[in-house]
Amino acid sequence: MNNIIENFIINLRKDDIIKFASKNHLKTTDKEIDFVYSFIKSNYKQVLKNPNNFDLAPYKNNFSNENYVFLNNLISKYKRFLSI
Repeated sequence: MNNIIENFIINLRKDDIIKFASKNHLKTTDKEIDFVYSFIKSNYKQVLKNPNNFDLAPYKNNFSNENYVFLNNLISKYKRFLSI
């Protein structure tokens, strides 16, 4: 499973994040998109190694309240899949 995720992340583009946000009816800023893209590219290996230890709270100020709640719920929902 991690190889599939890693291959996806290697090919990830900012446009993919923008499309995901749009599909989920999220209003994003360029700053949010830049942060998410940079964070994923820089930290995905650590998150994949131990997804249950990932906490979005320290990064809350990088998002609007609406986007933070959405992402936090999404992360909580999928943590169990990454733990397999």
